[in-house]
Amino acid sequence: MKKEYSKIPDSMKNMETYGFSWMDFVTAIPSPLFVVTTYKSNGKPNACLQSWACFNGGPNGFYAILSSVNKFGHLYQSITETKEAVLNFPSVDWYDQCFNTIANNGFDNDEIALSGLTSEQASVVNAPIIKECFLNLECRYLWEREIVEGSSHVLMCLEVVNISVDEVYLDEKSQGRYGDTGYLYNIHYPINPESFNGKSHDWIATLHKKKDMGAY
Repeated sequence: MKKEYSKIPDSMKNMETYGFSWMDFVTAIPSPLFVVTTYKSNGKPNACLQSWACFNGGPNGFYAILSSVNKFGHLYQSITETKEAVLNFPSVDWYDQCFNTIANNGFDNDEIALSGLTSEQASVVNAPIIKECFLNLECRYLWEREIVEGSSHVLMCLEVVNISVDEVYLDEKSQGRYGDTGYLYNIHYPINPESFNGKSHDWIATLHKKKDMGAY
């Protein structure tokens, strides 16, 4: 039997949502996890652990759509100043160091080095790359939109202009981009409103391939 929810369930009315919709927690739809790196105006590397994004494109380009960028954070400030950034995708082995970027968030800090990671200069854009991440997408800022007028967060579109990827991840018959060492996904507080008792947890997940859909 399906349950329907068009308004916040009674069990969640006193829950701290940290600015998110209660529907985020009921749906718990996974989103890719990555670190956005830029240079702050003082030249120091900025690193922001990020999720809530999608990636798509067509014959004219490939684009990253970041759907929740805080207008009052260093990430928004540095991207709108430099118009360039790198999206860095870690494996689970480097997740803890990437998570440390949250604690090391300071304007005068080298947020990459303080988190135990290695910074390298990107090839095409003026932004740092995290060496330990297996995939790096070098991007240029295109545009931004408020999803709701007056929101503290914006939806931002970046164009991918260069891809750097560890060779072992390119062969799906070998290590590949999936499984326990591949892409990480953020599962945001999955909650069952019928039994919620005030506590929940974020989860980190990986993808495992299940079915070959055929060549094309």
